Order: sequence, then C-alpha cells, then structure tokens
Amino acid sequence: MSDLDAIDRKLLKILQVDGRTPYAELGKAVGLAVSSVNERVRKLSERGVITGVHAQLSPEALGLELLAFVFVGWSDPAVEPRFLARIAGEPAVLECHHVTGAWNYLLKVRVRNSRTLEAFLGTVLKGVDGIQRTESLIALSSRKETSAMATEAPAWAR
Repeated sequence: MSDLDAIDRKLLKILQVDGRTPYAELGKAVGLAVSSVNERVRKLSERGVITGVHAQLSPEALGLELLAFVFVGWSDPAVEPRFLARIAGEPAVLECHHVTGAWNYLLKVRVRNSRTLEAFLGTVLKGVDGIQRTESLIALSSRKETSAMATEAPAWAR
C-alpha cells in the first residue's frame, strides 16, 4: 500500500462507499480531470488494488436472517482439500479463514434460520469425511458489518 499516493487513497475510499460514483464526481473530489481519474482507476485495477465492483445486498430482504460463525476442526491434513472443495461453491459460506489455535478454519455463514443452519452443518460440513468437530456462534445482532478497508493507517498504528 506504500506505493499509493494521497489521490489513489482518496479515490479508493470514495469507491468503497459507492463503486458507481461517476468519474466526473471523483475528479471533482480529488482535483483531477475525468481522463486522469479513468487512468488511475484503470491502473489500480490492473495492479490488483481494485479487484471488483459489487452490489451490497440486504440479507433481510433476501430472507437470510441468521448470521453464524462456524469453527471447523480436524486432525488429518488430508481433510483440508476435501473441505475446501466442498465449500468453494457453497453460497451460504460468505467467508472462509484458515486460523490459528484449536480450530483449522472459521466460516462466516448466512442462512434463513436455525433449521437451515442445522441442515448446513449436517449436510455440507459433516458430509466431508474427516471433519471431527464444529462449533457455531450465532450473531444476535450486528453493530458493524463492512467490507470497506482502511486506505491509510489509523492514528493508533502510526
């Protein structure tokens, strides 16, 4: 991130809030012509800084009321490729993180209700031969949920 200048960082911050912000509006915000903004955004995409533009959906509007975090564990390393293959195309799994500690992975899962979570655990996870244990944490509410990343180091980290 050190090779990003202040203009790049400001563009990224604005685009994270609304990826459909017109380039003319971006140009006004950062003091550049539309062609210069277009070039910068293109270069940020080519360098892999911008990896896509997505619509943010309301889970409630889709009937996906339950948010759960599921720890998954096993002792045989041969389980990992089967596990990763099984969850790769699973739409209920929003995130999959390899973690330290007593667990192998942490999943962020979004489903309709507790019955659907039970079906996910029993069918998807326990269907992978070798998974020994899971632990689920259900979020009662979410005070903050974002995919926006800091474009500059926070004051406490400087």
